[in-house]
Amino acid sequence: MKRLIALVALALAAPVFAQEEQSTAPYAYRQLDDPAQETKAQDLMETLRCLQCQGQSIADSDAPIAGSMRSLVRERIKAGETPEQIRAWLIERYGDYVSYAPQLTGLTWPLFAVPGVLLLIAFLLLRRRFSAKGAGQ
Repeated sequence: MKRLIALVALALAAPVFAQEEQSTAPYAYRQLDDPAQETKAQDLMETLRCLQCQGQSIADSDAPIAGSMRSLVRERIKAGETPEQIRAWLIERYGDYVSYAPQLTGLTWPLFAVPGVLLLIAFLLLRRRFSAKGAGQ
C-alpha cells in the first residue's frame, strides 16, 4: 500500500518537475553571445515595465511574463531589429504602459506641457511680486 501511494505521488509530481526543466523562453536567463547586442538588449529591458509586477522593469523581474519579454527582446535584437522598433512593437501590443519612457502623442502632450506652464506661471507671479516690492521701496 505504501508503495502504491509513493508511486501515485511520483506520478502526480512528475509534470511539475518536467515543467521546471522545460523553458519556453530560451533567452529569458541566457545572454546573447555578442556583447554589443546584449548591451542593447539590457538597456532596452531596463526601460520596459513588467506587466505583472508593475513596479519593476523586465530586467529586474522574475515573473514568467518578464522572462518571456526578455527572451523576445534578445531574439529580436539578435535578428537585427533596433531597440526603438522593438519598443514600438511592444507598445502597439501592450499599450503605452509597458514603457517607462513615455512617447509624445496627441493624447499625452498635456502631460508634457503642464509642468512648463506651471513653471511659467510661478515665474510670472514671483517676478510680479518682487517687481512690486522693488518699485514700492
